[in-house]
Amino acid sequence: MLAAGGVEVVGEAGSGSEALTLIRELSPQVVLMDVRMPDMDGFSAMAAMKRQSLAASVIVLTTYNNMQYLIRSVIYGAAGYFLKGISRRELLEAIRAVAAGESLLKVHHLRAVIDRLMKEDAQTAPLAVAKMGALTPREREVLGLIVQGLTNKQIAQILAVSPATVRTHVQNIIAKLGVSDRTQAAVWAVRSGMAGP
Repeated sequence: MLAAGGVEVVGEAGSGSEALTLIRELSPQVVLMDVRMPDMDGFSAMAAMKRQSLAASVIVLTTYNNMQYLIRSVIYGAAGYFLKGISRRELLEAIRAVAAGESLLKVHHLRAVIDRLMKEDAQTAPLAVAKMGALTPREREVLGLIVQGLTNKQIAQILAVSPATVRTHVQNIIAKLGVSDRTQAAVWAVRSGMAGP
């Protein structure tokens, strides 16, 4: 289905540990991950990806329509969360969107994640402070708008710049923070204490 839609499938795994091995070997741009898998669940696999600095963006594809699972997935590193009943067109659009640096989460879902993170202790560390210092004032401004759940087009309108300029800022932010996508940039900003609700 994915290949027919123009997406190159570079590997398939039957378990969380096998997925980690393939992600290390193949360096895919996007990973479709289930929550429940043999020997290592999706949360553990995503946590391991973060520890190992594996840069692939993760889209969780599951049968569990569960807000707590969605929140945990994003905190552990997912760029999006979809149920397995998603249409072929929607899935292909989601893969292309996350590969292009767009957000997959609806604003109210992102707010739920941010609210949860704000209740936890901010994990401000010297590394986080150093990364924050690497961002330009404009990049910090863009990051703050990403935390609010705004799209590139909406950010461009607010800042009176082109969407292409915003896209460049977003790519720079992702690279400087060492995260996989804009969703994780927002999570980092809240966790580091850089951005609030």
